[in-house]
Amino acid sequence: MFAGAQVSLYPMTDGFVDVIMLSLGALDPWRDRLRIETDDISTLIVGPPEVLFPALRDLYAAAASSGQHVVLRATLSRGCPGEPDDPICRTGALANPSEPLALRQENALAAIAVTPEKGQHADAQFSLYVMGAGDHMVEIMGCIDFLRQSGTFDRSKNFCTRLTGDAGPVFATLQQAFCKFGPPNGHVTIDLTVSANSPSKR
Repeated sequence: MFAGAQVSLYPMTDGFVDVIMLSLGALDPWRDRLRIETDDISTLIVGPPEVLFPALRDLYAAAASSGQHVVLRATLSRGCPGEPDDPICRTGALANPSEPLALRQENALAAIAVTPEKGQHADAQFSLYVMGAGDHMVEIMGCIDFLRQSGTFDRSKNFCTRLTGDAGPVFATLQQAFCKFGPPNGHVTIDLTVSANSPSKR
């Protein structure tokens, strides 16, 4: 299974370089379990979801703690048929194909319930895309039902769902959506935007 994200961090400040450079230190505890490659547009972070999402959470929280308006943009993918398997992505986090949808929803909610808070607020919107054959709308609607019960659900929007709350539960909700819905070994993607300290909210 190949799992990872193309990530870009946008601080809305003249001191954007300092915010980015200081935030990168938040990835240090995760680096030995991830493959990280950076160019002038984005950073590729490859690894198992149970490492990938906490790393993204910590990167976001570090940038947000600057007090500046920052936006994290990411495209996440698992099981892309165009990518080779990567040993670093070995995981036990994906759903069991024999688990019915209701049980996957229950397990996802249980995982969020025990997630510690990070002390940093997150406003996010994302879209889940389930690729391949089969009735993908059953999985998407099942995910939406889970989101409504997650404690981080804000509202539905055109083409996406908005989440809000502490960064710990918000990123845990995203991880569960990524792992528990769609085919266990199939291609699933998420388009994600997370914002902190936006002046538009004032």
